[in-house]
Amino acid sequence: MKTDLLACPLTHQPLRAAPPALLADVNAAIAQLALRDATGSLVRAPLDAGLLRADGAVLYPVRGGVAVLFAGAGIAVSASAAPPAGQ
Repeated sequence: MKTDLLACPLTHQPLRAAPPALLADVNAAIAQLALRDATGSLVRAPLDAGLLRADGAVLYPVRGGVAVLFAGAGIAVSASAAPPAGQ
């Protein structure tokens, strides 16, 4: 997925493809019913992929090849779990 034109709907920071290890951690939390989106709703469906905000703090889901880029769909992730930009 080409991501150079995509940006966070809240901060307008660039988005990049989430690394596989982060996606695996997120999907594991979803399987345990332990993950909520920005609206507070439980995330029930695993992600096919994700777009990570430049600061590493928010992940936007990609389902069926479609990026879900609205503020409420964002999933808070630990910035320390994300690799530095450019990796």
